[in-house]
Amino acid sequence: MLRKKYRYLLFLPLFLLMGIKPVFGQCAMCRAVLESNGDNAVAEGINNGIVYLMAIPYILVGALIFIVYRKMKS
Repeated sequence: MLRKKYRYLLFLPLFLLMGIKPVFGQCAMCRAVLESNGDNAVAEGINNGIVYLMAIPYILVGALIFIVYRKMKS
């Protein structure tokens, strides 16, 4: 069983994720080009691509931390 002080660390990511608003960001140049084009489907696709590219490193680091935690536990 986890110690009480470490038990709170398990719930920390959950609480942090609950406060995140959907964020769709672009660099200034990409935004200017896509807004002048007038095609909203392309702009939405670019936004989604940026979000996916941003999320992959965080998922990989989280998986690595989980694997190290499991190895240390056993």
